[in-house]
Amino acid sequence: MAVLHLKAKPNARQNALQVSEDGAVTVRLKAPAQDGKANACLLSYLADLLAVPKSRLALVTGHTVPFKKVEIEGFTDAELLTVLAQHRV
Repeated sequence: MAVLHLKAKPNARQNALQVSEDGAVTVRLKAPAQDGKANACLLSYLADLLAVPKSRLALVTGHTVPFKKVEIEGFTDAELLTVLAQHRV
């Protein structure tokens, strides 16, 4: 099981994942940060990006704050690093 630590930024023009040079992951989300809309958008976006069912993603921490921890069941750390490498800024 892979774990992804990220910072979510709601109210963006489009959904986007960015990885900075130091490895920090930022996900920009179109949804607003109210009533769990941004968290739902985050999980849907990550599921599409990683090509896994949404049911295999779990938001572990960060339900009400920008810094979040997402577990990806059935995904290895190596697979996650490969996907993240494609989004380096």
